[in-house]
Amino acid sequence: MKRKIKNVAARLRAAGAMGTAAFLMLANSTTAYASGISQSKLARGTEKLIGDATTWLMVLAPVVAGLLIIYFCIRRSAADEMDQKKWNNRIVAAIVSCIGAVLGSATLNIIIGYYQ
Repeated sequence: MKRKIKNVAARLRAAGAMGTAAFLMLANSTTAYASGISQSKLARGTEKLIGDATTWLMVLAPVVAGLLIIYFCIRRSAADEMDQKKWNNRIVAAIVSCIGAVLGSATLNIIIGYYQ
């Protein structure tokens, strides 16, 4: 029992020392400002790349989801009762994924719009 208490006490001391060291490192840090990064070619190119990619994603996601749903409906019509439930789940997953992709790309477009 005494050995367990000593082990716990040693671990607490080690954790306290690590916490103190981390605090001191963070307390002594200096702040660096990147004032000219918004004018660089890399930043502007990345903004355009993300804007174009999200625009294409908003167009392609519903098209691909529609094609997948058509395919899943065809497969569901040829399946038996047990497999129809699986195809129904795949149709729902395709719809949810399409909504998620469109909402995600629209959110990224809105965020990028604030930087322009």
